Amino acid sequence: MKSLISIIFLLFLTNTAIVSQNTNASTLKHFNHSKNLALEGYDAVSYFNGSKPTKGKSTIKTTSDGLTYYFSSEKNKAEFTQNTSKYKPQYGGWCAYAMGEKGEKVEVNPETFKIVDGKLYLFYNAFFNNTLTDWNKNEAALKTKADKNWKSFLN
Repeated sequence: MKSLISIIFLLFLTNTAIVSQNTNASTLKHFNHSKNLALEGYDAVSYFNGSKPTKGKSTIKTTSDGLTYYFSSEKNKAEFTQNTSKYKPQYGGWCAYAMGEKGEKVEVNPETFKIVDGKLYLFYNAFFNNTLTDWNKNEAALKTKADKNWKSFLN
């Protein structure tokens, strides 16, 4: 009987590990990252604490859903760990405007962002094209479309 219970327990652990790996692979597939590093190394919590995001340190980090996040302080790391969904960028870290306008995954400038209803939105900003400006002109409609478009990537 003990052997049967041990076998069932081992099967449970194996299945849990496989589900976890599949979740991480799915996240990595859709998230904007470089070698599993989120936000190009910027501290996710710093977006909410001041006017400008700060780079994190590779020595202060944590992993969530297969992605590594760097932080500028242990305090910020602890805040992130306690409420990851608050600090993770929307639309997998892709440009919010492009997600709303065309349903496309477009790279961002991690220093071009906006906090809307307590959520982090990132934007493309290069070659004289700051999509945050366009987002601000029609934010409500673009956000609605972006939410819908992002869900299609996750299904």
